[in-house]
Amino acid sequence: MSRLGNLGARLYRGEVGYDFIRNRKIWYGVSILITITAIVAVAVGGLNMGIEFKGGAVFTTDTKAKISTAQATDVATEASGHMAIVQELGNGGLRIQITEVGTAKANEIKETLSDELGIPAEEINADLVGPSWGEQIANKAWTGLGIFMVLVVVYLAIAFEWRMAVAALIALIHDITITVGVYALVGFEVTPGTVIGLLTILGYSLYDTVVVFDSLKEGQKDITKQTRYTYSEIANRSINSTLVRSINTTVVALLPVAGLLFIGGGVLGAGMLNDISLSLFVGLAAGAYSSIFIATPLVADLKEREPQMKALKKRVLAKRAAAAARGESPEDDGPAYRNDAVTEDAETAGAVVGQRQQPRGHGRTPGKR
Repeated sequence: MSRLGNLGARLYRGEVGYDFIRNRKIWYGVSILITITAIVAVAVGGLNMGIEFKGGAVFTTDTKAKISTAQATDVATEASGHMAIVQELGNGGLRIQITEVGTAKANEIKETLSDELGIPAEEINADLVGPSWGEQIANKAWTGLGIFMVLVVVYLAIAFEWRMAVAALIALIHDITITVGVYALVGFEVTPGTVIGLLTILGYSLYDTVVVFDSLKEGQKDITKQTRYTYSEIANRSINSTLVRSINTTVVALLPVAGLLFIGGGVLGAGMLNDISLSLFVGLAAGAYSSIFIATPLVADLKEREPQMKALKKRVLAKRAAAAARGESPEDDGPAYRNDAVTEDAETAGAVVGQRQQPRGHGRTPGKR
């Protein structure tokens, strides 16, 4: 078995683990800092909305121009008075995109481009895009997002409980905010493809979160009938038992997206891929992060406000204190609390990475009879 597979098996059985819940304030702080940065970036710099949202004109040529792409950008920008985006097509032609120009201005720009590019005006195709079309897309996207959020909350509240629904909703908002903030910081163009990417990452983020929640749901069965683990420790077991699975699925999903973003958009210059690939890349990474560091710790915080969980925590801590006073391991007293998904050899699931399991005994210190 590979090292990663062996680690995954040990995490699943509870033999090793990392205390995510104990360090939750660190993750909350990091997330709040990133979220504030994203909001400030959007508020100050704004988003670079594409032509589909602002309206404008797109000029395409099938004939290779006599000037370079950089020169064509300067010519189109000077002729229109707006920043132009020029991309070289596979056949050697150019695609020139200029926002916020009307029909009359578009005709003037077309004549200027014809002279500067050395291409007859009739061989330059001009397509006008009205801003109302982009506005309709944006409104439908917001409507779809709102319906999606409501359905997610209702489903999770029914399938799990309302605390998990609230935590998942906060994690989704966290992922969207970070992704939008990255677009504001890097200045990539926001197109309908970006909107599609944003809606797509919600499903990936929710998938990772539900996997952990399902493990937590199984682990908390009859939790109040035992005095070995607190709710936070059961939640921590759930994260660790699904940790390698979450990492594997995220890495596999990120690899092709990274190829589109860095190879297709960066190396090969297919800039039109950036609008959707960046949203997918950032969103997938943020979704994996939030499912581990945000959603489940939030559930633990909300759950341990319940009187039953507070009482359970007091009993667990009192039992451990009494066992420590007698010089015994707290796991030695009473029946073991078992998660059905964990084998009998994994009863010390709260262990930290590198920590050894306590040996089983019969409630007496070594050497006493």
